[in-house]
Amino acid sequence: MKTLLALLRNNLREYGMLIALVVIMVFFQFATNGILLRPVNITNLVLQNSYVIVMALGMLLIIVSGWIDLSVGSVAAFVGAVAAVLMVKLGVHWSLTMLICLLVGALIGAWQGFWVAYVKIPAFIVTLAGMLIFRGLTLLILQGEAVGPFPVPFQRLSTGFIPDVFNIEGFHLTTMLIGIFVVIVWVFFDYRARKNQQNYGFEVVPMYLFIAKHILIAVAVLGLSYLMASYKGLPNVLIVMAVLITLFAFISSQTVLGRRIYAMGGNEKAARLSGVNTSKLLFMTFVNMGVLAALAGMIVAARLNTATPKAGTGFELDVIAACFIGGASASGGIGTVIGAVVGAFVIGVMNNGMSILGIGIDWQQAIKGFVLLMAVFFDVYNKNKG
Repeated sequence: MKTLLALLRNNLREYGMLIALVVIMVFFQFATNGILLRPVNITNLVLQNSYVIVMALGMLLIIVSGWIDLSVGSVAAFVGAVAAVLMVKLGVHWSLTMLICLLVGALIGAWQGFWVAYVKIPAFIVTLAGMLIFRGLTLLILQGEAVGPFPVPFQRLSTGFIPDVFNIEGFHLTTMLIGIFVVIVWVFFDYRARKNQQNYGFEVVPMYLFIAKHILIAVAVLGLSYLMASYKGLPNVLIVMAVLITLFAFISSQTVLGRRIYAMGGNEKAARLSGVNTSKLLFMTFVNMGVLAALAGMIVAARLNTATPKAGTGFELDVIAACFIGGASASGGIGTVIGAVVGAFVIGVMNNGMSILGIGIDWQQAIKGFVLLMAVFFDVYNKNKG
């Protein structure tokens, strides 16, 4: 018992919000009389929050670097508008449109990264200006009206599902098998990492805790897979999210590039003196953010099947909140990809649960603001305590 308490205490930042997410889900499951975890609602929950998770991956690196990006909602809206004009008004093929939009996102990120990294204008000011610029350009491109609909293949980015090779009526077996495969791969790599840590003499958690942790993970993944398999299977956008989460988790925790980003956020001057090209690194984090904001903008447009002048309004608030709620430090240098994803799901489950209960948007905004404040307070309290 003492070992378990010590583990939780030493990893409170990592496990705290995960426990909070479980508690929130259990609460809304009972409060909504079981509606929250119905297969169709779980699928809607993923589709509704996909853009937050995609952008949170880029925002996390920005925040870890010690900065922030207020423009992501406007950039997403602008790229969605560009996609609409290209496909609907100019007849450009949907695949070429997607490539152009990702390039536009990269250029926007490069534009903002240049001012922050090389001209040394604070990111708050640069991205606040970007928020206004790209919101205005969105209105200009769309001329104040919604543009759509889009080609079906483009819509499938956000509304499509992976095919079931077994074609079993009422159950998407392919989804269930993918869930089982994910659990097996997760356990294998985690066990191998544990053995490597033991070989190098590092302290590892007791085997019974290791087994208990993976039983809980297996139950969660297989339960989610079963619920989705009972509806239409895995959404295409979930596959995109899974690939991005895996990629960014690997980059942030297993590569020199990731370690340099964390070092820059912890102490930029020390990182620069140790040979890290901090300006180039910061520039690239903004380019990355621009690409992910562009992808999120296309996901939103595909889901709505139209581009609107007000698309993306308030997105930046949910994305930033997801990172901070997930354990990222407001002063930089601290934060994890999994934490940002958990934070995004906390926001998503709260939005979904409160909507099902009929709670007005006014109270929803107030409650989310309070949760964000408490998350940052938790970070500051632990830092001062340490």
